[in-house]
Amino acid sequence: MKTLAFLGSLLLLTQVSPVYAQEASDLAKKLSNPIAAMISVPFQWNYDHGAGPNNGDKVTLNVQPVIPISLNEDWNLISRTIVPVVWQNDIAGNSGTQFGLSDTTQSLFFSPKAPTSGGIIWGVGPAMLLPTGTDSLLSTRKWGAGPTGVVLRQHGPWTYGGLANHIWSFAGDDSRSDVNSTFLQPFVTYTTKDAWTFALNTETTYDWTNDEWSVPINAMVSKLVKIDEQPISLQAGVRYYAASSDNGPDGFGARAAVTFLFPK
Repeated sequence: MKTLAFLGSLLLLTQVSPVYAQEASDLAKKLSNPIAAMISVPFQWNYDHGAGPNNGDKVTLNVQPVIPISLNEDWNLISRTIVPVVWQNDIAGNSGTQFGLSDTTQSLFFSPKAPTSGGIIWGVGPAMLLPTGTDSLLSTRKWGAGPTGVVLRQHGPWTYGGLANHIWSFAGDDSRSDVNSTFLQPFVTYTTKDAWTFALNTETTYDWTNDEWSVPINAMVSKLVKIDEQPISLQAGVRYYAASSDNGPDGFGARAAVTFLFPK
């Protein structure tokens, strides 16, 4: 019901504040590119259920600013930051409720400004794990780093590709488990001429330390609108855990997001 209500308000906003179709469609397609040379600030809300033996609940608000930096005529440096604000209850048995910051992931992509002759857009660089969690159950208490990369192609209304990283811990609390984790995010999106975007992706994580998979599949719909000349993308969708770790969430979850765009 909450998702339906969100979509209803999304439709209302599109009627109140229409956007020129071509401009909106172009911006929506840029937003489908994780390393587009455009400042964007997403606020992404996620709800998951079924964690731990007591089927705990978890709500995460990811603040995810994307900031491009022009290095020269040919190259950009794209900064992508994920700062999670988390509320959770009984995610580790009778563990009670925690609320606060979780660990931050900072990624930097060195990316050519022009696609290849075949239309391929790509970027590579480092990813870093920063132990910013404000509670022991919200943090790995580890510093980590590793490589990250993204490759995609945009053809007509379609955007398809994948983003990946691998992070190893190298410092932190010796009493906590080491971090040795691979993240894989294949994605495909379709953007209409009136700036609706339909997206499907997975956010797969493999924990090499504990030999566990987590495979949430996300199906989302978004609409780009303007409010007082400010481009904003509104998104809602559902997720399903095709695989989950022993103490991770399972079944269905939900996602909604508001993204502020700052095109040049």
